[in-house]
Amino acid sequence: MEKRNSLTNIYKHSLTGVPALIAIALTAGLPADLAIVAGLLLFGVVFAFNSAVHSYLVLAFTDDDKVALNVGFYYMANSGGRLAGTVLSGLIYQWFGLVGCLWVSTLFVLAAGLISLKLPNPQPKQAILWQAKDGD
Repeated sequence: MEKRNSLTNIYKHSLTGVPALIAIALTAGLPADLAIVAGLLLFGVVFAFNSAVHSYLVLAFTDDDKVALNVGFYYMANSGGRLAGTVLSGLIYQWFGLVGCLWVSTLFVLAAGLISLKLPNPQPKQAILWQAKDGD
């Protein structure tokens, strides 16, 4: 069980390294088009896996009678975070350029990963089973 938890933590924090790698590649003088496109492809793959985990966790942490409320809150919080991130990234880009924006992004992803370490392991009360009935 201990090995699984350490592997899970490595996976959770894998998203942190991607913007840092792009920033390092740009600072090192690698071609910008290659560094950005390759970095964004890698980021997209890692983000897709993390997104699937987030969707599971929203359901795993919710009470059975509050699923719609909690999923709605999750999407509202997600939208608010995207709005704040869009505004903040625009300001950071204007002040510090693309590399600065990538480093600030790295710090925010790292902060989110560290905060998530405090989350308890989800203990779903029961498996959600759907069975087709007449008319479904």
